[in-house]
Amino acid sequence: MQLVAKTMSCDKAIKEKGYKLTPQRRLILDVFHASKTHLTGEELVNQIQARAPGVNKSTVYRTLDLPESLELAAKSELEGRFVYHHGESAHHHHFVCRGCGKIVDCDETILLPLEKTLVEKFDFEPDFKHLMICGLCGACIRDR
Repeated sequence: MQLVAKTMSCDKAIKEKGYKLTPQRRLILDVFHASKTHLTGEELVNQIQARAPGVNKSTVYRTLDLPESLELAAKSELEGRFVYHHGESAHHHHFVCRGCGKIVDCDETILLPLEKTLVEKFDFEPDFKHLMICGLCGACIRDR
């Protein structure tokens, strides 16, 4: 049921902004909704072409512009490459192991003390909508 709600929410957001829900946009949103993880551009292209073999790689990248601008999809840089995921309205944070590539979701409350410090000490209000913190997981630390 949650997948259907996300799909309907994205459809509604696109239409409310006066855009058409083209077949390419629908494919991209469907892949994001079905994915449990971040996707590289190549993985995204491969999944879309598996569903619709005639879709060109450049079409996928061009079509991503609208969902990104409406925050329905998010793009982040991770170790020199871009990864994409569904753009949840809630904050979305991860710890990323640079050793094995493991990605661990992080609750936003862990950043509250940092946010408070930035506001109080530096008069700076951070935008922690999507944050990736790179480091080493416990297994990779033990394997060093």
